[in-house]
Amino acid sequence: MSGPSSASAPGPSFVTRVAEDPADREACFAVRKEVFVVEQGVPEDIEYDAYDAVALHVLAVHEDGTPLGTGRLLHGAAAAAKTGGDAAVGSLGRLAVTRRARGLGVGAALVRAIEDAARARGLTAVDLHAQTHALGFYEKLGYKAYGPEFPDAGIPHRAMRRTL
Repeated sequence: MSGPSSASAPGPSFVTRVAEDPADREACFAVRKEVFVVEQGVPEDIEYDAYDAVALHVLAVHEDGTPLGTGRLLHGAAAAAKTGGDAAVGSLGRLAVTRRARGLGVGAALVRAIEDAARARGLTAVDLHAQTHALGFYEKLGYKAYGPEFPDAGIPHRAMRRTL
C-alpha cells in the first residue's frame, strides 16, 4: 500500500507492511521509543509490555528504508482486557509517527493496514485508546469515542471503536 501524496505538497513515498522479521520489529520499537519515550516522556518500562510478543505489528517505511511509523493490533485473548472481552473486537495501539513524517498520511495508512489485518483475522470491529488531542484524527477515520476520559501514562485518553 503506498501512502497518499498531495499535489501541492508532495511527500515522500512510503509503504506499510506487517513487521514479521526481527529488523522490522526493532524498527517498530525504535519509532515508539522516539515518539513515546523521548518526545512524550512515557517511562520506557511501561512503553514495552508482554503484549508486544503476541501483537501483530505494522511498520511504515520511506522508500529509502527509513522507518516512519508503527502500530500494533491485539486480537483474541490478548485484546479481551482492552475490548470488554468481545473476541470479535481487536485492539489497535501504540500508533506512532515520527515527527518528520507527520502530515504525510502515514498515520492513516497505518490505521488502515491494522484494520485490514483485523478483517483478515475475522474481527468485526477495532477499539483503541486515543490520546485526547488525537480524537479528531481517529474520528476522520470512522472511530467513535465512548466512555469517560481516563489517564494512561499520565496522558488523557478516550476509548474509541470502529465497526469494520
